[in-house]
Order: sequence, then structure tokens, then C-alpha cells
Amino acid sequence: MAVAGIVASLTQTLVVPLIGELPRLLGTTASNASWVITATLLAGAVTTPVMGRLGDLYGKRRMMLICSIPLILGCVVCALAGSLTPMIIGRGLQGMGMGMIPLGISALRDVLPPDRLGPSIALMSSSMGIGGALGLPIAAAVAEYASWRVLFWATAVLSLLVSALIWLLVPATSATARGRIDLVGALGLGVGLVCLLLGVSKGADWGWSSGTTLGLLAAAVVVLLVWGWWELRTRDPLVDLRVTARPQVLLTNLASIVVGFSMYAQALIVMQILQLPEATGYGLGQSMLAAGLWMAPSGLMMMIISPIGARLSAARGPKVTLIVGSLIMALGYGSSVALLGSTWGLLIVTCVCNIGVGFAYGSMPALIMGAVPRSETAAANSFNTLMRSIGTTVSAAVVGLVLSQLTIEFGGHVLPSETGFRTGMLIGCGAALVAAAITLALPGRRAEPAPVPEPAHAAKH
Repeated sequence: MAVAGIVASLTQTLVVPLIGELPRLLGTTASNASWVITATLLAGAVTTPVMGRLGDLYGKRRMMLICSIPLILGCVVCALAGSLTPMIIGRGLQGMGMGMIPLGISALRDVLPPDRLGPSIALMSSSMGIGGALGLPIAAAVAEYASWRVLFWATAVLSLLVSALIWLLVPATSATARGRIDLVGALGLGVGLVCLLLGVSKGADWGWSSGTTLGLLAAAVVVLLVWGWWELRTRDPLVDLRVTARPQVLLTNLASIVVGFSMYAQALIVMQILQLPEATGYGLGQSMLAAGLWMAPSGLMMMIISPIGARLSAARGPKVTLIVGSLIMALGYGSSVALLGSTWGLLIVTCVCNIGVGFAYGSMPALIMGAVPRSETAAANSFNTLMRSIGTTVSAAVVGLVLSQLTIEFGGHVLPSETGFRTGMLIGCGAALVAAAITLALPGRRAEPAPVPEPAHAAKH
């Protein structure tokens, strides 16, 4: 299941090395080509909560296998694409496969003994960062030395292999909830999220004061408020907001948004500094492949640190692990004040930051599962994953705004200034400290995801 998570997250960074080439490859403009990334984000955000609820209703293993279908199809469609529209469709299908990660985390609660649960949750959670970090150098190398279509064909084969491994090795998980899927709630959440994430992610292109951006953000507020009203009154809600309002769940989700924000800021900034020309005085002049290789060890640190985080959670509780992770992230960002000027310095910064991310990402599912009934494990974990996605989206918008405002002229081009990069890193540091402060307000220690009393009908089922 951890391999499944790595492959699913790998698809998210697959096209990053191609961004500059996509307008030429697909015969479109740079602005339109950005939809290749936006489509994956929107599809993943909209479908992940729905897949979580379906996992509770029909079995998590079954839904993981179903998630692999659009993942495989999306890779094939992208590999065959010759224009923008099929590429966007394929990337949207790949985004639908992201529900595999929270489903896998939730399935661990059903198929593993308690003594193996903590380390397994930590490893599965870290797979998101591992796949993202490994994706950059691999995709850059393939794009540089082979056809870009090889990227998608190879990912299709990996996705097919993952689905076969899930079928053969993952035990069947029974349904833990009863009821029906809330179609109105799914539609309402989908519309609200599309308006919110589209407004945030495209605001810089359209203008933050434009009617389109403001209209989308206003529509998101209205739709999500109506959606919340509906969820509180329907018999079988897509997301049980009463459970979500429990202090441990609510504060963990808030911390997840801020951790997602902080995690993504350094990835955006460091990649740019590595590739800017040395003549700027602060750029390091690395190729895309070299920059990806410098970033890769930070993803591996998440895998190395996950069992240590699990042991800390078992000894002191996942709340302590989340605080430690947030403070380590803040330390990593703080170290950039002295280390921003060299490749080795940036390697240290990213490794320290991702050690913190590894601690934090491993603890959040444990906090969530320690506070929700078993019948809502997948839905609650999927909602938590959505909160992290919102954090990363807002981070991209905020860091992008900062870098677009603090610029220099170089060789006839406008580039982000060193002050802009340093400001972005300080914002990431502040976000990590905010995450630690939110976590301090969490209720007391829970070492393991403890069972919560089931509703009578679920217990009987």
C-alpha cells in the first residue's frame, strides 16, 4: 500500500519538468498549459472525500482497486495525447487516483494488529512526499533523454502493477458503515471546492481583484455554507460535520492545512533558486535534472524518519509527534537564513524541513483515527487529506504572489529577487510555528488510534 501511495503521488510531479515545453508540445499557450496541473489538483480534491465515504460503505480495498482504474486510464490518455484537451482529461483521471492514499491509510486499521499500526501509518503517510521527491529527478531524466510519452507509459505500467499487488496481497476489508452515498453532499462539496481551489490557484493569472476570481471565491463561500447546512440535516452525510467538529479532529484538520502550506513553500522556492543563473548573485545555475537530484534526498528522509516518528507517537502520543514535526520544519526554514547560498546548504534545508514533514504527516492520521468511529475512518482520513491539499494550494498562491511582487530585472526578464525568496522562506517558518501552536491546543495524549464507541447499527453490522 505504501508503494501504491508513492506511485499515486508520483503522478502529481510527473509533468513539472515538462511545464516549459508543454505549450510547444501541445500547441497551446503557457496559460492554457497550466491547466494540465490544475486539472489534477481539482479532480483529486473533489473525488478524494467521495472515495473515502465509499470506502467506508463498500470496503476500502475494493475502492483502492477502483481508484487504480482512472489512474491507469489517465496515464494512457496522457501518453497518447497530441493536444491540450486529452492531456487535461488524462491528468484529471490521474487526480481521481489520489484517493488511494487515504483509503490505504484507513485500511491499515482494519488489516493490521495494533503493534504494527503506528509504523505502517507513518510509512503510508510519508509515501506522498517520497513519490513527489522521487518524481522530479526521474521525470527530468526521462524528459531529457527520451520521449516525454515514456513518462506516462511507464507510470501506466507501474499503476497496473500496483493494482495487481493490491489484488494479490492486501486482505479484503469489509464495509464498516451502513447507509447510502450522499449525492447532494458530494455535488455540493465538489462545486464548492472547484470554486475555491480554482479561484486560489488561478488568481495570479486572472488577477486577484478580477471579477472572475472574486466571483469564484464568493461562490465557494456560499456553496460551502449551504453544503454544511445540508450535511448537518441529512441522514447519511458525506462528511459527518459533528464528528469533524470534535476538538481533536477539528484542530488536527486546521494543523493539516498549515502543515500543507509550510511543506509546499520550500519546494516551490528551492527548486527555483537551484535553477536560476549564477549571474543573478543568488541563483545556483543547476539544470532541471541536477536540481531534481538535489531535491531527491529530502523525500527519502521522510521514509527514513517515519519509523522514528511512529515510535515517538507510541511513547508520547501523536500530538507530541506533530508538535516536534512542526518545530523541526520551522528549524529547517530558519536555517535558510544562513544556508540559502549553496547547493549543499539547500540540501540541508530541504532535508531538515522534510524530516519535520515526515513526523507531522505520520502523526495526523493517527490523531484522526483516534477520534472517529471505525465506521468513518476512510471518510475522516480523506477529509484530512483534502485539508492538506487546500494548504498546498494556498501556499502556491501566497508564495507565488510574494515572488511576483519582489522581483529584479535580469537579461530583459523579470525574476524573483533574493528578498522575495527569503520572505517566502520566513512565511513558511511562520506557518510551521502556527501549526505547532494549533497542535498545543489538542486534547491530551493518545498513543494509538483508539477505538471509538460505534453507533448501535454499525456495531451490529
